[in-house]
This record gives sequence, C-alpha cells and structure tokens, in this order.
Amino acid sequence: MTTTPATPGVRPARPEFSSGPCAKRPGWTPENLKGAVLGRSHRGKPGKAALKRAIAETRAVLEVPDSHLIGIVPGSDTGAVEMALWSLLGPRPVQLLAFESFGKDWVTDVTKQLRLRDVQVLDAPYGELPDLKKVRPDADLVFTWNGTTSGVRVPNADFIAADRTGLTICDATSAAFAQTLDWAKLDVVTFSWQKALGGEAAHGVLILSPRAVERLESHTPAWPMPKLFRMTKKTDSGTKINAEIFEGATINTPSMLCVEDYLDALAWSKSVGGLKGLNARADANFAALAAWVEKTPWVDFLAAEPATRSNTSVCLKVVDPKVAALPADAQADFAKKLASVLEKEGAAYDIGGYRDAPPGLRIWCGCTIETADVEALTPWLDWAFATVSADLVTG
Repeated sequence: MTTTPATPGVRPARPEFSSGPCAKRPGWTPENLKGAVLGRSHRGKPGKAALKRAIAETRAVLEVPDSHLIGIVPGSDTGAVEMALWSLLGPRPVQLLAFESFGKDWVTDVTKQLRLRDVQVLDAPYGELPDLKKVRPDADLVFTWNGTTSGVRVPNADFIAADRTGLTICDATSAAFAQTLDWAKLDVVTFSWQKALGGEAAHGVLILSPRAVERLESHTPAWPMPKLFRMTKKTDSGTKINAEIFEGATINTPSMLCVEDYLDALAWSKSVGGLKGLNARADANFAALAAWVEKTPWVDFLAAEPATRSNTSVCLKVVDPKVAALPADAQADFAKKLASVLEKEGAAYDIGGYRDAPPGLRIWCGCTIETADVEALTPWLDWAFATVSADLVTG
C-alpha cells in the first residue's frame, strides 16, 4: 500500500515561475500604470518622451555604453533578432551557435529563409555548449547568450576576439538584467522586457554598436526588406541609419501601457541597486535552488557544466533510476505530471520544460523572483515527485 505524501505547510507567496512572460516585480499593482500616455499618439510629445525615457533608463540600468544605439522595436525579442539578421548578414561568412530552441530558430532563418551559403552551424545537444574554440574572428556570429530552453549560458565572452572583423549578433533575452554582458564584444544585443523584468509582451529592444551601424550604412541586403525591418534611409550623402528609431520614434505603434509598465520595472531595478543588484537577486535565487538540487537524488541540472548553468531559466531533469528506465514518452508524461500537480496545488505555475527540450522542469529564477519563494518551492518539488512516483507504482 502506497502512502500519500503530506503536503508542505507553506506555499510560495508568488507561485509565478514562468520563463516568459516572467513574474512581475515585487509589489507591482495596476496602479503603477496610471501615468501611461493613453488615448494619445505615440508620436506626440508625451508619447515620444516616454519612449525616449525608456531608452535612457535602459541604458542606465544595463550600463550600455554611450556609443551604442538603443531602439524599441516590434515583435518582441524575435522581431529584434530578425531585424538584425535580415539587415546585417550577407557580406561575410556566418557562424551560428545552436544549443537550444531559439538558437536553432536563427539557424532556420539564416539557412532556409535568407539562404546564405557560407554558413557554419556549431551545435550541441541540450545541456551542453558547442566548441567555442571554433568561433572565427572573420565571420559574423549569431548566438544566444543564455539558452532560455536549455538552461545553458556562455560563461563569458572570452571566445570572441577583441580584434574580430565579423559582427556578433547576441540574443540576450533571458540574460539581460541578470547577467553582465560584455559590451566591448557585442555588436548587436536583443531582448524583450517580458523576460527578465516581467514586462508586458510584444516589444523588443535592439542595441547596436558603432560597428553594427557602419555595416548598416555600407551594406545593402540582396533580399526585399519588410518595412518593420528597415533601419536606414536614403540621404544626399548616402544610406544612413534612421536615428529617430533610436530616439523614441518607433517603426510601428507601440503599446504605451506596456511602455509605462517597462518604465515602472526599470525604476524598481534602480531601487534595488541597478544591474549589480539585479544580478545579485538572480544569483541568490539560483543558489537557493542549486542547494536543493545538490541534496536531492531524484533531480539534476540539464546543464552538465556548473560554469554554464543559467541563473535565470534553470532547467532540471529527473534522474531517478525508476523514471530514467521508462520509455521516452513515459518520461515526458512523468515530467508533465510534476508540473501539473504543482499548478493544481497553486505551488508553481508554468514550470514544465520547453516543448522541444528534453522532458523536465524549467524554473525561472530571475531578478523579479523572491528567494523566499524559491525556498518555499523546493519542498513542493519533492512533494510532487513523491506524489507522481506513487501513482507510477500503483499504476
């Protein structure tokens, strides 16, 4: 006879551990949005001022160099990445790092949509990084800094040559506001504020170095460019960057309610110590979860190497021998049941592994999460495993 495990006594105060959109910042209420510029044109003075302020506060919190341009663009992080790919690639060989789902999406864009020929894909299975020693300084490089769907991140930018001639295009959507980006090594950086800061969706941020601007002004893509991707304009002196995009004049209509929400999150970010404080919060959350993993025999990190483990999108796999012996579809079903019973109990929402990733759990530990909630979650993870395992035995 199987004994039903006792439920833990305390639930996380905020059980939102989704990897995107992520939990709102602590203390958030709809009242924080009362200053939004609503019912007005985003191109009017108040709307444009709010967008310009969002750009300035992004620069301040992320410590972006003054030499770099920052723009708010459509289509979330995906839109920002694809604007860069469509606009910048072509003149040089291209390398792509593909070690999780979104990195693989950029491979599809470059090889199947743009159909570039001189392309090398450096790939690795989920949980690992490609061989970074193969990155060439003469090629354009496209990569994710932090694998949202694999829980793997590059430990630093040492693999990028300081004297590179190619551009680096970095999808940093689950790294920004939790990990320190090496701006000297990055020519394009993209993210969406729905990830790390729990902002409302649909908008992306695109950051360009002077080298990226130079490429934009000197290179004309061989393919048609949709309006949403166009970042340059013709002038009497040649093709020039459309500077207005990076001063608050967006390409399409943004949600000013979402912009106000982002401004609120940025103000909170400054109140907790800016980038240093945000990174420390994510590190503390990861440390709390890692301490539990270390003492828990049924679970382990998907990322094999400690130096490559994400402190935001933490991916876990079930290593219990009874579960590992199951067929692949049964292992996937087991992982889904873990997430399901936790959601039913109101202990954790949306922590199932990404659909294309190996079966397991994915727990967001970014800066808007409270460490006390991570600590309160871990007994529930053990409870869920015991509960689902009991069903496995009786079944």
